[in-house]
Amino acid sequence: MELVNTSGRRKTSIARVFVKSGKGNFTVNNKDLNKYFPSPILQYKVLQPLKLTDTEKNYDIKVTVKGGGSTGQAESVRLALSKALNKVNNDFRKVLKEDGLLTRDPRMVERKKYGKKKARKKFQFSKR
Repeated sequence: MELVNTSGRRKTSIARVFVKSGKGNFTVNNKDLNKYFPSPILQYKVLQPLKLTDTEKNYDIKVTVKGGGSTGQAESVRLALSKALNKVNNDFRKVLKEDGLLTRDPRMVERKKYGKKKARKKFQFSKR
């Protein structure tokens, strides 16, 4: 199998995933997955596509991710990894699609408006 690369996005984070056949090494920004995402919830999110397709030990995965916070980064890695697995073997599509892992989450932070404190919050109103 040749090197497969895909990208995934969530909020303001962008992840690039490089997948090739191997022994199951997973590095994120030249760090081990467990060091980069110390929370078990984020680790679960990142590894979800591999667990669903039973390919945890079949591929070496290298990820570069930037922007956003830890949750956004984890979810962008999950999307990119799902896309890569779909590219590697199209039979995985049904399993990944059922759990919504091939769909990009379009929600973004709403911009701040002038005359307001935040996007929707207003300054305190004083009647007198």
